[in-house]
Amino acid sequence: MDLIENLNAALSGEEVEKTPAISATAAAVIEAFPGAEVSWPSAHTDAQEMARLGISLHEQAGLECARVPFDLTAEAEAFGCEVDLGDMDATPTLKSHAPFDDVEDLDIPDDFANQGRLPIIVESIEILKNEHPDVPVVVGMAGPFTLAGHLLGVEDLVKMLKTDSFVVEDVVEIALGAQTELVEAFNDVGVDVICVADPTSSPELLSPDDFFDFAQPSLEDLAGEMEAKSIIHICGNSLPIMEGMLTSGFSGASFEEAVDVAAARQVQEDEGSDTVLVGNISTSQTLFSKPVEEVKAEVTQALEKGIDVLAPSCGIAPKSPLANIKAFVEARDAFYE
Repeated sequence: MDLIENLNAALSGEEVEKTPAISATAAAVIEAFPGAEVSWPSAHTDAQEMARLGISLHEQAGLECARVPFDLTAEAEAFGCEVDLGDMDATPTLKSHAPFDDVEDLDIPDDFANQGRLPIIVESIEILKNEHPDVPVVVGMAGPFTLAGHLLGVEDLVKMLKTDSFVVEDVVEIALGAQTELVEAFNDVGVDVICVADPTSSPELLSPDDFFDFAQPSLEDLAGEMEAKSIIHICGNSLPIMEGMLTSGFSGASFEEAVDVAAARQVQEDEGSDTVLVGNISTSQTLFSKPVEEVKAEVTQALEKGIDVLAPSCGIAPKSPLANIKAFVEARDAFYE
Protein backbone atom coordinates (compact mmCIF):
# COMPACT_ATOMS: atom_id res chain seq x y z
CA MET A 1 0.00 0.00 0.00
CA ASP A 2 1.41 3.39 -1.02
CA LEU A 3 0.91 5.41 2.16
CA ILE A 4 1.05 8.83 0.51
CA GLU A 5 -1.39 7.88 -2.24
CA ASN A 6 -3.71 6.22 0.25
CA LEU A 7 -3.80 9.28 2.53
CA ASN A 8 -4.22 11.67 -0.38
CA ALA A 9 -7.11 9.61 -1.69
CA ALA A 10 -8.79 9.47 1.71
CA LEU A 11 -8.43 13.23 2.19
CA SER A 12 -9.90 13.69 -1.31
CA GLY A 13 -12.98 11.65 -0.38
CA GLU A 14 -12.04 8.78 -2.67
CA GLU A 15 -12.28 5.05 -1.97
CA VAL A 16 -9.18 3.63 -0.32
CA GLU A 17 -7.64 0.24 0.20
CA LYS A 18 -7.57 0.85 3.95
CA THR A 19 -8.62 3.81 6.05
CA PRO A 20 -5.32 5.60 6.80
CA ALA A 21 -4.09 5.37 10.40
CA ILE A 22 -2.25 8.62 11.13
CA SER A 23 -1.93 11.34 13.71
CA ALA A 24 -2.98 14.77 12.49
CA THR A 25 -2.10 16.25 15.87
CA ALA A 26 1.16 16.15 17.86
CA ALA A 27 2.58 12.64 18.14
CA ALA A 28 5.54 11.88 20.37
CA VAL A 29 5.69 9.04 22.90
CA ILE A 30 8.51 8.95 25.45
CA GLU A 31 8.87 5.16 25.14
CA ALA A 32 9.93 5.75 21.53
CA PHE A 33 12.67 8.24 22.41
CA PRO A 34 15.50 5.72 23.04
CA GLY A 35 14.94 3.96 19.72
CA ALA A 36 14.91 7.32 17.94
CA GLU A 37 17.99 8.48 19.87
CA VAL A 38 16.34 11.75 20.86
CA SER A 39 15.41 13.67 23.97
CA TRP A 40 13.48 16.76 24.96
CA PRO A 41 13.99 19.67 24.81
CA SER A 42 16.69 19.18 22.15
CA ALA A 43 14.22 17.59 19.70
CA HIS A 44 12.38 20.93 19.66
CA THR A 45 15.48 22.81 18.49
CA ASP A 46 17.48 20.33 16.41
CA ALA A 47 16.12 19.46 12.95
CA GLN A 48 17.71 16.02 12.84
CA GLU A 49 16.28 15.05 16.22
CA MET A 50 12.90 16.54 15.31
CA ALA A 51 12.83 14.43 12.16
CA ARG A 52 13.87 11.26 14.00
CA LEU A 53 11.19 11.77 16.64
CA GLY A 54 8.66 12.71 13.98
CA ILE A 55 9.16 9.39 12.17
CA SER A 56 9.53 7.30 15.35
CA LEU A 57 5.89 6.21 15.66
CA HIS A 58 5.92 5.08 12.04
CA GLU A 59 9.05 3.02 12.59
CA GLN A 60 8.16 1.67 16.02
CA ALA A 61 4.36 1.41 15.94
CA GLY A 62 3.34 1.43 12.27
CA LEU A 63 1.66 4.85 12.28
CA GLU A 64 1.22 5.83 8.64
CA CYS A 65 2.81 9.25 8.77
CA ALA A 66 5.61 11.31 10.23
CA ARG A 67 4.43 14.25 12.30
CA VAL A 68 6.30 17.42 13.34
CA PRO A 69 6.58 19.54 15.46
CA PHE A 70 5.38 18.60 18.95
CA ASP A 71 3.84 21.84 20.26
CA LEU A 72 2.04 25.01 19.14
CA THR A 73 4.36 27.70 20.50
CA ALA A 74 6.89 28.15 17.68
CA GLU A 75 4.93 30.83 15.84
CA ALA A 76 4.38 32.88 19.00
CA GLU A 77 8.07 32.53 19.80
CA ALA A 78 8.87 33.88 16.35
CA PHE A 79 6.90 37.01 17.31
CA GLY A 80 9.07 37.44 20.40
CA CYS A 81 6.99 35.63 23.01
CA GLU A 82 9.08 33.91 25.67
CA VAL A 83 8.79 30.12 25.63
CA ASP A 84 9.82 27.52 28.20
CA LEU A 85 10.96 24.55 26.11
CA GLY A 86 10.16 22.16 28.96
CA ASP A 87 11.91 18.87 29.65
CA MET A 88 11.28 15.15 29.29
CA ASP A 89 8.06 15.52 31.27
CA ALA A 90 6.68 18.72 29.74
CA THR A 91 6.19 20.14 26.26
CA PRO A 92 6.95 23.81 25.51
CA THR A 93 4.73 26.44 27.10
CA LEU A 94 4.40 30.19 26.70
CA LYS A 95 5.90 32.27 29.51
CA SER A 96 4.96 35.67 28.09
CA HIS A 97 2.85 37.27 25.41
CA ALA A 98 4.08 39.43 22.54
CA PRO A 99 6.44 42.21 23.66
CA PHE A 100 4.50 45.35 22.72
CA ASP A 101 2.90 48.18 24.66
CA ASP A 102 0.17 48.89 22.14
CA VAL A 103 -1.48 46.66 19.56
CA GLU A 104 -0.65 49.27 16.95
CA ASP A 105 3.00 48.40 17.53
CA LEU A 106 2.45 44.72 16.65
CA ASP A 107 3.91 43.79 13.28
CA ILE A 108 4.89 40.58 11.54
CA PRO A 109 8.63 40.07 12.02
CA ASP A 110 10.63 40.38 8.82
CA ASP A 111 11.26 37.06 7.06
CA PHE A 112 8.83 35.43 9.49
CA ALA A 113 9.35 31.81 8.40
CA ASN A 114 13.05 32.12 9.30
CA GLN A 115 12.48 33.35 12.85
CA GLY A 116 13.06 31.25 15.98
CA ARG A 117 12.38 27.54 15.58
CA LEU A 118 10.35 27.88 12.38
CA PRO A 119 13.29 27.16 10.02
CA ILE A 120 14.12 24.09 12.13
CA ILE A 121 10.60 22.76 11.51
CA VAL A 122 10.97 23.42 7.79
CA GLU A 123 14.38 21.70 7.74
CA SER A 124 12.96 18.67 9.57
CA ILE A 125 10.33 18.34 6.83
CA GLU A 126 13.07 18.41 4.19
CA ILE A 127 14.97 15.70 6.07
CA LEU A 128 11.88 13.52 6.34
CA LYS A 129 10.99 13.96 2.66
CA ASN A 130 14.54 13.01 1.66
CA GLU A 131 15.08 10.10 4.05
CA HIS A 132 11.54 8.67 4.11
CA PRO A 133 10.07 9.54 0.69
CA ASP A 134 7.31 6.93 0.97
CA VAL A 135 5.87 8.22 4.27
CA PRO A 136 3.41 11.14 4.39
CA VAL A 137 4.76 14.09 6.35
CA VAL A 138 2.20 15.99 8.43
CA VAL A 139 3.19 19.37 9.83
CA GLY A 140 1.22 21.17 12.51
CA MET A 141 0.69 24.87 13.02
CA ALA A 142 -1.55 27.10 15.13
CA GLY A 143 -4.69 28.64 13.71
CA PRO A 144 -4.71 32.44 13.34
CA PHE A 145 -7.18 32.92 16.20
CA THR A 146 -5.11 30.69 18.48
CA LEU A 147 -1.94 32.56 17.53
CA ALA A 148 -3.74 35.82 18.28
CA GLY A 149 -4.53 34.41 21.72
CA HIS A 150 -0.86 33.57 22.22
CA LEU A 151 0.11 37.13 21.31
CA LEU A 152 -2.50 38.89 23.47
CA GLY A 153 -3.24 36.25 26.10
CA VAL A 154 -6.29 34.03 25.67
CA GLU A 155 -8.29 35.59 28.51
CA ASP A 156 -7.63 39.10 27.22
CA LEU A 157 -8.48 38.04 23.69
CA VAL A 158 -11.87 36.65 24.73
CA LYS A 159 -12.64 39.72 26.85
CA MET A 160 -11.72 42.04 24.00
CA LEU A 161 -14.33 40.41 21.79
CA LYS A 162 -16.87 42.22 23.97
CA THR A 163 -15.04 45.51 24.39
CA ASP A 164 -12.55 45.96 21.52
CA SER A 165 -13.57 43.60 18.76
CA PHE A 166 -11.86 45.73 16.11
CA VAL A 167 -8.54 45.20 17.89
CA VAL A 168 -9.14 41.44 17.87
CA GLU A 169 -9.83 41.58 14.16
CA ASP A 170 -6.57 43.47 13.61
CA VAL A 171 -4.50 41.00 15.63
CA VAL A 172 -6.08 37.99 13.92
CA GLU A 173 -5.29 39.63 10.58
CA ILE A 174 -1.65 40.05 11.60
CA ALA A 175 -1.53 36.43 12.77
CA LEU A 176 -3.04 35.33 9.46
CA GLY A 177 -0.41 37.23 7.53
CA ALA A 178 2.36 35.55 9.47
CA GLN A 179 0.82 32.10 9.12
CA THR A 180 0.40 32.65 5.39
CA GLU A 181 4.16 33.20 5.11
CA LEU A 182 4.74 29.98 7.05
CA VAL A 183 2.37 28.06 4.77
CA GLU A 184 4.37 29.30 1.79
CA ALA A 185 7.51 27.81 3.35
CA PHE A 186 5.69 24.51 3.92
CA ASN A 187 4.46 24.56 0.32
CA ASP A 188 8.01 25.11 -0.93
CA VAL A 189 9.39 21.97 0.78
CA GLY A 190 6.53 19.77 -0.41
CA VAL A 191 4.94 18.77 2.88
CA ASP A 192 2.10 16.28 2.36
CA VAL A 193 -0.43 17.52 4.92
CA ILE A 194 -0.74 20.73 6.93
CA CYS A 195 -2.78 20.41 10.12
CA VAL A 196 -4.04 23.68 11.59
CA ALA A 197 -4.79 23.25 15.27
CA ASP A 198 -7.05 25.99 16.60
CA PRO A 199 -7.80 25.12 20.25
CA THR A 200 -8.72 28.69 21.20
CA SER A 201 -11.61 28.43 18.73
CA SER A 202 -13.16 25.59 20.73
CA PRO A 203 -16.76 26.20 21.82
CA GLU A 204 -15.48 25.65 25.34
CA LEU A 205 -13.66 29.01 25.04
CA LEU A 206 -15.35 30.83 22.19
CA SER A 207 -19.05 31.10 21.41
CA PRO A 208 -20.09 29.63 18.06
CA ASP A 209 -21.22 33.07 16.87
CA ASP A 210 -17.79 34.50 17.64
CA PHE A 211 -16.16 31.56 15.89
CA PHE A 212 -18.11 32.23 12.71
CA ASP A 213 -17.40 35.98 12.92
CA PHE A 214 -13.78 36.10 14.06
CA ALA A 215 -12.08 32.72 13.56
CA GLN A 216 -13.61 31.07 10.50
CA PRO A 217 -12.84 33.84 7.97
CA SER A 218 -9.11 33.64 8.73
CA LEU A 219 -9.21 29.84 8.53
CA GLU A 220 -10.81 30.09 5.09
CA ASP A 221 -8.09 32.48 3.93
CA LEU A 222 -5.33 30.28 5.33
CA ALA A 223 -6.74 27.11 3.77
CA GLY A 224 -6.82 28.88 0.42
CA GLU A 225 -3.04 29.32 0.53
CA MET A 226 -2.27 25.62 1.02
CA GLU A 227 -0.98 23.53 -1.87
CA ALA A 228 -0.83 20.39 0.28
CA LYS A 229 -3.75 18.47 1.71
CA SER A 230 -4.99 20.15 4.86
CA ILE A 231 -6.76 19.36 8.14
CA ILE A 232 -8.42 21.65 10.63
CA HIS A 233 -8.41 20.42 14.23
CA ILE A 234 -10.46 22.03 17.00
CA CYS A 235 -10.57 20.62 20.52
CA GLY A 236 -13.51 19.78 22.77
CA ASN A 237 -17.09 19.36 21.64
CA SER A 238 -16.77 21.05 18.27
CA LEU A 239 -20.19 19.95 17.00
CA PRO A 240 -21.70 23.47 17.42
CA ILE A 241 -19.12 24.79 14.94
CA MET A 242 -18.79 21.66 12.78
CA GLU A 243 -20.57 23.47 9.96
CA GLY A 244 -17.75 26.00 9.88
CA MET A 245 -15.05 23.37 10.12
CA LEU A 246 -16.54 21.54 7.15
CA THR A 247 -16.99 24.62 4.98
CA SER A 248 -13.67 26.45 5.48
CA GLY A 249 -11.86 24.79 2.59
CA PHE A 250 -9.79 22.16 4.40
CA SER A 251 -9.43 18.61 3.12
CA GLY A 252 -10.30 17.12 6.51
CA ALA A 253 -11.88 18.12 9.81
CA SER A 254 -10.37 16.52 12.93
CA PHE A 255 -12.47 16.28 16.07
CA GLU A 256 -12.39 14.74 19.52
CA GLU A 257 -14.37 11.84 20.96
CA ALA A 258 -16.87 14.36 22.35
CA VAL A 259 -18.29 14.48 18.82
CA ASP A 260 -19.95 11.33 17.51
CA VAL A 261 -18.88 10.36 14.00
CA ALA A 262 -22.51 9.94 12.94
CA ALA A 263 -23.37 13.45 14.12
CA ALA A 264 -20.43 14.93 12.23
CA ARG A 265 -21.41 12.95 9.13
CA GLN A 266 -24.93 14.37 9.32
CA VAL A 267 -23.55 17.93 9.32
CA GLN A 268 -21.30 17.03 6.41
CA GLU A 269 -24.26 15.72 4.43
CA ASP A 270 -26.46 18.68 5.35
CA GLU A 271 -23.78 21.11 4.12
CA GLY A 272 -22.92 19.08 1.03
CA SER A 273 -19.29 19.33 2.13
CA ASP A 274 -16.38 17.52 0.50
CA THR A 275 -14.31 17.85 3.67
CA VAL A 276 -13.72 14.39 5.15
CA LEU A 277 -13.91 13.32 8.79
CA VAL A 278 -10.70 12.73 10.78
CA GLY A 279 -10.43 11.27 14.28
CA ASN A 280 -11.52 10.52 16.92
CA ILE A 281 -9.84 7.94 19.20
CA SER A 282 -9.60 9.31 22.72
CA THR A 283 -6.11 10.50 23.65
CA SER A 284 -6.81 11.64 27.21
CA GLN A 285 -8.23 8.26 28.23
CA THR A 286 -8.06 5.42 25.71
CA LEU A 287 -4.63 5.87 24.17
CA PHE A 288 -3.18 7.24 27.39
CA SER A 289 -4.25 4.68 29.94
CA LYS A 290 -6.61 1.97 28.74
CA PRO A 291 -5.56 -1.62 27.91
CA VAL A 292 -4.85 -2.52 24.30
CA GLU A 293 -8.14 -4.43 24.03
CA GLU A 294 -10.09 -1.24 24.70
CA VAL A 295 -7.93 0.70 22.24
CA LYS A 296 -8.75 -1.86 19.57
CA ALA A 297 -12.45 -1.81 20.43
CA GLU A 298 -12.63 1.98 20.09
CA VAL A 299 -10.76 1.91 16.79
CA THR A 300 -13.08 -0.77 15.44
CA GLN A 301 -16.12 1.26 16.48
CA ALA A 302 -14.82 4.39 14.72
CA LEU A 303 -14.19 2.40 11.54
CA GLU A 304 -17.64 0.83 11.71
CA LYS A 305 -19.11 4.32 11.96
CA GLY A 306 -17.27 5.27 8.78
CA ILE A 307 -14.49 7.60 9.88
CA ASP A 308 -12.60 8.65 6.75
CA VAL A 309 -9.14 9.03 8.31
CA LEU A 310 -8.40 7.26 11.57
CA ALA A 311 -6.49 9.44 14.01
CA PRO A 312 -6.11 10.27 17.70
CA SER A 313 -8.69 12.77 18.92
CA CYS A 314 -6.02 15.31 19.94
CA GLY A 315 -2.28 15.40 20.61
CA ILE A 316 -0.95 12.10 21.91
CA ALA A 317 0.14 12.42 25.54
CA PRO A 318 3.91 11.79 25.71
CA LYS A 319 3.51 9.20 28.48
CA SER A 320 1.03 7.13 26.47
CA PRO A 321 2.14 3.47 26.14
CA LEU A 322 3.80 2.66 22.84
CA ALA A 323 1.79 -0.59 22.91
CA ASN A 324 -1.40 1.45 22.59
CA ILE A 325 -0.18 3.18 19.45
CA LYS A 326 0.71 -0.23 18.00
CA ALA A 327 -2.78 -1.48 18.95
CA PHE A 328 -4.30 1.55 17.21
CA VAL A 329 -2.74 0.46 13.90
CA GLU A 330 -3.21 -3.28 14.49
CA ALA A 331 -6.94 -2.81 15.02
CA ARG A 332 -7.21 -0.94 11.74
CA ASP A 333 -5.37 -3.77 9.98
CA ALA A 334 -7.59 -6.41 11.61
CA PHE A 335 -10.70 -4.53 10.48
CA TYR A 336 -9.80 -5.31 6.86
CA GLU A 337 -8.88 -8.96 7.29
